[in-house]
Amino acid sequence: MDRMTINAETRKKTGKGYARRLRVDGKIPAVMYNWKGEATSLELDYRDFYKIWRKATATTLVNLVVDGKKPLLASIKDTEYDILKDKVLHADFHVINEKTKLRTAIKVRTEGNAKGVRDGGVYVKGIETVTIECLPKNLPERIVADITELGLKDHLFVKDLPFGKGVTVIDDPNEIIGSVKYLKEQAEEETAPATEVADEAAPEVAPETTDAPAAN
Repeated sequence: MDRMTINAETRKKTGKGYARRLRVDGKIPAVMYNWKGEATSLELDYRDFYKIWRKATATTLVNLVVDGKKPLLASIKDTEYDILKDKVLHADFHVINEKTKLRTAIKVRTEGNAKGVRDGGVYVKGIETVTIECLPKNLPERIVADITELGLKDHLFVKDLPFGKGVTVIDDPNEIIGSVKYLKEQAEEETAPATEVADEAAPEVAPETTDAPAAN
C-alpha cells in the first residue's frame, strides 16, 4: 500500500509567539506522540500537510519523516482548526507500533443506485460503522460498498463488505448495512411505533352508567 509522506523537523522552541512566527513563515507547530505516550515537538510545512489532511480519513496512516530519518508509521490524531480562516493551526500525530494489532471503528460508505430503488423501492440505512481489528499495515482507509445490484427485499450485510486481507470483523457479520424495501412496507414500519405509543398512552375511560329510575 502506497502511503502519503509528511516531512517534519524537530521543533526546538515552544510558546505562542514562536508558533505565530511559524505560521507567518508558512509552517505549523505539531506534536508527535509515540505508543508509550512520549511527546516530541515538531514543525512542518503547512501546504504539504494541508493537502494530505484534506484527503485523510480517521483510519489513514501516513509515513512521518522527522529530520530526514527513517519513516514512522503514524496517524493524524487531532488538529486545531480555525473555521473562520479555514486553516489548521496545530496538529497531533500518534506513532503506531507496527507489530501491535489495532481495534477501531471504520465508517462504511455506499455508492451506486440500487436496482430495487429503480424498481420503485426505497433504500433504508442500517449501521454506519463497523469495528475491526488488524495490524496497522492492513488497516483500510475506508470501506466502500457498491449497492447497484441490491434488489427489492435484498439486504447488504457486514459480511458482504470488502475488508481486505488480514482484517478481523469484531461486530456481528449479520448486522445490516442497508436494505431495499417496498415503499408501503417502509411506511408501515415508520407509522407502527407511533400508533403503538398512542394506544399505550390513551387514558382508560370508565363506561357510562345511567342511574336506574327511582321506584314509585
